[in-house]
Formats: sequence, structure tokens, C-alpha cells
Amino acid sequence: KFIALNISEKNYRSWVLEVKLHLSAKKLRHTIDEDNAASNEERATALIFLKHHIDDGLKYEYLTVENSLELWQNLNDRFEHLKAVVLPKALNDSSQLRFQDFKTVSEYNSTLFKIVS
Repeated sequence: KFIALNISEKNYRSWVLEVKLHLSAKKLRHTIDEDNAASNEERATALIFLKHHIDDGLKYEYLTVENSLELWQNLNDRFEHLKAVVLPKALNDSSQLRFQDFKTVSEYNSTLFKIVS
């Protein structure tokens, strides 16, 4: 029900939040936690869910991964560096944000929320 993880990394942070919420709702969140005691059926269900919500290029790259925790960790290792890249830009953008540069409060709020997210 949400956008698949793009191979270009652009939606990784929002994708992680969506996946965690959906896995929690399905009572499968523990399958992506280290040292979990998930059953094989739970791991398979979570793995199917994860693979269903990633880009086709990523599916082929992680085709041989058969454990939801391993796939989660591989994706995390691949994309987590975004914090180091995105955070400095967001901090700079927020420091340069001026209310007077916008015609309406709505435009200002929209830009502010984009920076925060």
C-alpha cells in the first residue's frame, strides 16, 4: 500500500518508517530485530513483504537472501549512510530559510516540512 524502496535511495527514510509500521501491524516487527525468536513462517512472511516493497533492481540484487533480518540489515548497510549526506544539507537549508521569501504561510510551512522530513 506504499511506494517501494527506490534503488536511487530517495525514499529510504520514509520507506523504513512505513515498513516498520506495517510489520508492527502484522505482528512481524520482531522478524527484523537482531536475536529474534521468530518462526520460519514469520520470517518467510516478513521476507515476502520486504521483497514485495523494494525496487526490481534491488530484488535481483538480493535474490539469494532467504532471511528477513539479513535483507533488512543489507538494505540498512547500503542506505543508512544517507544520514551523513542528507543531514548537513537539511541543517543548511533550515538555517537559510526565511519567512519573508515566501508569499504565503502555507508555502513557508510546506518548505519547512520538506526540510524536516
